[in-house]
Amino acid sequence: MDALFVFLLFAGFMVVMFSGYPIAFVLGGVAVGFAALGTLLDAFAVEADMASLRMIGFVANRIFDTLSSYSLIPMSMFVFMGLMLDKSGVAERLLTRMHGLLRVVPGGMAVSVVLIGVVLAASTGIIGASVVLLATIAMPAMRGAGYDDRLGLGVVGATGCLGILIPPSIMLIVMGDQLQIPVGDLFRGAMLPGLLLALAYVLYAVGAAILHPERAPARPLEDRRGAGAMLRDLLGTLVAPLLLVVAVLGSIVFGIATPTEASGVGAAGATLIALGSRRLSWAGFRAVCEETGITTAFLFALIFGASCFAVVLRGYGGDGLIEAALHAIPLPPTGTLVLILVIVFLLGFFLDWMEIILIVAPLVLPVLTALGHDPAWVAILMAICLQTSFLTPPVGMALFYLKNSVPDVEITQIYRSVIPFVLIQAGILVLTLLVPGLALW
Repeated sequence: MDALFVFLLFAGFMVVMFSGYPIAFVLGGVAVGFAALGTLLDAFAVEADMASLRMIGFVANRIFDTLSSYSLIPMSMFVFMGLMLDKSGVAERLLTRMHGLLRVVPGGMAVSVVLIGVVLAASTGIIGASVVLLATIAMPAMRGAGYDDRLGLGVVGATGCLGILIPPSIMLIVMGDQLQIPVGDLFRGAMLPGLLLALAYVLYAVGAAILHPERAPARPLEDRRGAGAMLRDLLGTLVAPLLLVVAVLGSIVFGIATPTEASGVGAAGATLIALGSRRLSWAGFRAVCEETGITTAFLFALIFGASCFAVVLRGYGGDGLIEAALHAIPLPPTGTLVLILVIVFLLGFFLDWMEIILIVAPLVLPVLTALGHDPAWVAILMAICLQTSFLTPPVGMALFYLKNSVPDVEITQIYRSVIPFVLIQAGILVLTLLVPGLALW
């Protein structure tokens, strides 16, 4: 009976999800419905501290637990920091100046997009904002320089997704909260794989330009002041965001501040940068606060719904069933880990990273930890794997951000352009799997 209810719970979730309802309400609604059904049939074994709450009571309990979670506070602060930096225009100035300096190098404009994407990733962590901003600014410049659209679209889409892995990442904050792993450990563990991804993108862009010069032609400098003056302008623009990144990530890495404290420093620093650029008005500040509130509310709604779903799943013994099934697979511990990563990768074709983290990761991590795998290493492997969900067709969110930002290209062309970068991400995933020290240094 328990196995049947677990199967029906997941089946109901999948069916209602594809109906188009918001995923947060799908998770919470299906959970409450099955809790009511289990209570009526006396098949739902709620946890001891919720025994008297029954159907709707555990929902309020889950909401209170989520809102009072100290580890989720950085989520809103880092969202605010990213939106405020976008308002300051730092990324736009960096792209313009780096484009002008690197245009003489084969593939130099694509390289500049990757480098600016790393700075954005280390200071925002918001995928939608990064992809749209890079596409809006970089695509016209690359087209004007004669770059092939497939290379340009691929570089912009893949680079914009770096923010989900390179700290401070919203995904890592949610993952740390759900998997009970210190967020600081995840931030440290994700740094090297994230930077390796960026390096691989640079090497691919340069290699493509050397092998096929017509896809990424070099151009002479347009600024008559010369490369020295342009380099000084670039470094001057880089100082403020780099100081902010060092203040936020450095304080976490060296143990000076917790991620929660560092997120407050980041939010305040981004506000000062926007004030210093003279692009922040009271109306702009209010707009940033409102957008931060909406984004944070959306993320918390997903966590509410998934938390309710997890409670009902445990009530039916679903975690035990999944654990028994994984232990029954005739594979060594590494083989089980690889199988789960493949499943997570395939789920990324249809589900967003948030649903996978909130539903799948808490179920499989205890099993993998019991098999002897380091939980932080497993979490970083999942994070790299989940990053591909933003680029893999048919529902990769970065693909739709690109389509909205560059409406004159077909979605099929965008699909083809990101394939090499999905393969690069898979390569870095395999490298981190073979060399755990990349995540556990």
